Amino acid sequence: MYSSYDVIVVGAGHAGCEAASAAATMGSSVLLITMNMQTIAQMSCNPAMGGVAKGQIVREVDALGGLSGIISDKSMIQFRMLNRSKGPAMWSPRCQSDRNVFAWEWRKALENNRNIDFWQDTVNEVIVKDGRVVGVKTNLGIEFKAKSVVLTNGTFLNGRMFIGEKVFGGGRTAERSATGLTEQLVSLGFESGRMKTGTPPRVDGRSLDYSKMEEQLGDEKPGKFSYTNTPTLTTQRSCWITYTNQAVHDELKTGFEKSPMFTGRIKGLGPRYCPSVEDKINRFADKDRHQIFVEPEGWDTVEVYVNGFSTSLPEDVQYNALSKIPGFENVRMFRPGYAVEYDFFPPTQLKPTLETQLVKNLFFAGQINGTTGYEEAACQGLMAGINAHRNAVEESEFTIKRSEGYIGVLIDDLITKGTEEPYRMFTSRAEYRTLLRQDNADLRLTEKGYEIGLASQERYDAMVQKRKDVSDLTESIRVTKLKPEDINGWLESKGSSTLREKSSLYTLLKRPEVDLNDVNHLLQLIPDGPGGVGEEVIEQTVIEIKYEDYLNREKQNAEKLDKWENLSINSAFDYDRLKALSYEGREKLKRLRPATIGQASRISGVSPSDVSILLVYMGR
Repeated sequence: MYSSYDVIVVGAGHAGCEAASAAATMGSSVLLITMNMQTIAQMSCNPAMGGVAKGQIVREVDALGGLSGIISDKSMIQFRMLNRSKGPAMWSPRCQSDRNVFAWEWRKALENNRNIDFWQDTVNEVIVKDGRVVGVKTNLGIEFKAKSVVLTNGTFLNGRMFIGEKVFGGGRTAERSATGLTEQLVSLGFESGRMKTGTPPRVDGRSLDYSKMEEQLGDEKPGKFSYTNTPTLTTQRSCWITYTNQAVHDELKTGFEKSPMFTGRIKGLGPRYCPSVEDKINRFADKDRHQIFVEPEGWDTVEVYVNGFSTSLPEDVQYNALSKIPGFENVRMFRPGYAVEYDFFPPTQLKPTLETQLVKNLFFAGQINGTTGYEEAACQGLMAGINAHRNAVEESEFTIKRSEGYIGVLIDDLITKGTEEPYRMFTSRAEYRTLLRQDNADLRLTEKGYEIGLASQERYDAMVQKRKDVSDLTESIRVTKLKPEDINGWLESKGSSTLREKSSLYTLLKRPEVDLNDVNHLLQLIPDGPGGVGEEVIEQTVIEIKYEDYLNREKQNAEKLDKWENLSINSAFDYDRLKALSYEGREKLKRLRPATIGQASRISGVSPSDVSILLVYMGR
């Protein structure tokens, strides 16, 4: 073990693992410090990866050279592509994971990277000299030196856990909280706040009656997250759906007077889009039932995650309410649900690289920035790890624009708008979501990952080949002409107008009646066939053809706005010199220090006239 490193990563959750892996893969010597070596990459909440918008993030992390997609593929027990009935911009991959395999595969991957050292301890101080971080100090009094430090403390900073009237310190069940670091950061000038999240009870799957539930199968042809040659699922485990009812709600209400959320013992704001079950029945009193997803925790365990039943009510109330859910009449509970309240630091204190504005070479990633979700944490960790390495070796910063990826949308939202509740990614947050699909993340980002030394040569070559295959197939479709007698019968069966003369296959694919399920039939009409390319290339090609007009319009809009993204603002710019700026705009610009005109335009309180004044001053 060495006393000095290029990069120190504090915390080994989803953000910390990606940060350590990225920095080490790019060549930095990395020390990963965690409170418990046995809980590296632990899935603290639901055993799943991906979902709406989150699945796109996992694919982007993979395209750049991160590991979350590979680990997810190796540990999944079920795969579903969500929103298939909607347009491709909404398609979102999601997998049910084996919780233990997921954590074990992450640990193996990190241990196999010889640039990573490990240390089990708690960090309670960052060492700062002349406005620059130079290391950390642990609970054991050991000092480690570093050129860059990434803090990924999750829910552990002054964490307090709640079950009914019981309150105890901790950031996760059976694990203590981390103290001292928040107070030190505040003394350095950082602003902190409190947030809250929660988790449902875990139950014994052997005690459930699945005949009273709806079975939720995985996809018949399961996909995967990674663009690399990871295994594809051949067998899957089912999830199940059941519902609460009025009896469940009445039982839960008996514990409201002891609810830490309703009595005010919890001060932090919880996630609006993933509320506790008591919050749901309180806010939506007109609903007589709520959906419960019954999710297995892995291949070889009977433990079940009760998704949709997050709660911090007393454990006896939890149990009594659970037993009134159809299929749960004889339920045995492994452990109750709980809420956890923790410190976070408003992300408007960060640069686009996730480096703090106050202390150079200090980075924040994950829930410390006010986000929620494994996927949101993983992509922040990846970006922080990349930039921590590049700072350590004195290379330029690496960022992703809003028009280039969901990762760019997430980070831009955080640093320009901040968040007063746990931030969760949705497709609606991305104004260019037609461009930022899950199917083309490699074509968008792998070259960038390769150029900075994170994505491998093998990844890059595969992306180049895919791009060529898509181009070749597009040209074959464009030049293939179909005779009316060869296609009219099929068109009639689809309710589509028939041909009077030869027409290109390219034109036919654009018809709204022709959906993606028809593609394989149509491609057989190409004289030489589709050329033996894989389904991923076929899907990519058809999406690009079918939605060409929408994609071109979105690209044009992105290019118009990109001119503002390329107009840099000096970090030391004196906004007080521009007397014409509105008072609110000036104060927000001084506090948030946007890196570009584009970022300045998205800050709440900065008006279009303020942006115009900045543009005039810059000679634009």
